[in-house]
Amino acid sequence: MSNITIIEITLGIFFFGNIIALIYSCLVLYTDVFKKFRLQDKPYKPDVFFQRLPLILLNLAGVSAVTFVSLYYLSDFLFETSFPSWWLIPFQVSFIFIIDDAWFYFAHRLLHENKFLLRKIHYIHHQAITPFPWEYIYVHPLEWMIGSFGTVLGLLALVMIMPINVYAFFVYGAIRNLHEVEIHSDLCSPISKYIPFLNPTENHDLHHSKVKGNYASMFNVWDKIFGTVLTKD
Repeated sequence: MSNITIIEITLGIFFFGNIIALIYSCLVLYTDVFKKFRLQDKPYKPDVFFQRLPLILLNLAGVSAVTFVSLYYLSDFLFETSFPSWWLIPFQVSFIFIIDDAWFYFAHRLLHENKFLLRKIHYIHHQAITPFPWEYIYVHPLEWMIGSFGTVLGLLALVMIMPINVYAFFVYGAIRNLHEVEIHSDLCSPISKYIPFLNPTENHDLHHSKVKGNYASMFNVWDKIFGTVLTKD
C-alpha cells in the first residue's frame, strides 16, 4: 500500500465522518427528528452556526493539510500494511486511545484551569454552551493542534513496541472522529453510556453547560481517578 493510498483512505475516512456530522447538524437545525433525544432545551440558531462556519472550515482544511503532509513523509516509518491477526487491531486501537485520551484529559484540564489559556484559546469552543455536531471542530486552531498531539504520542509509543498496522490506524481514525461528533451532539447516549469506561455524551454535554469538570473525551476513568467528575446533582 503506497503513501498516497494511505493518505487517500485516511482523508476519505475523515471526510466521511464530517459529511455525517454535516448531515447530522442540518437535521438538528432544520427538523425536530432528534428533539425528544436532546439533553438541553436551548434552541439552535442557524445564523449563529453560519457565523461560526468559516472557522470550522478553516480548521477542517488545516487538519487535512497537516494529515496529508505528515503521512506523506512518515507513512514508510510508521506503518506495516499486511492484513493483521484478529487481535492486533483492537489491541493497537485501544493502546493508541489510552495514550491519546490521557493526553487529552490533562491538556483539556489545563485549558480550563489556566485562565489565560481559557480566555484566549479554549473560550472559543465554549461559546457553544449547547453542543452541536459540527462544532466539535469549532475551536481556536491551536486547540486542535494541541489535541492532535495525543494521537502523535500514541503512535510514537506504539511504534517503539511494534509496527503499527495501517488498518488499526484507519479504525482508530474513524472511531476518534465519530466519537467527537457524538459527544458534541447534545443527544442522549442509548448505547455508549452502558459500555464500561466509555464516556457518554451526557458527560461532555454537561461539561459544555457548566464549563468545568468532565475533562476526558473517550474514557471517563480519568475524571474518576483525578476527582473531576461533574454531575447534575
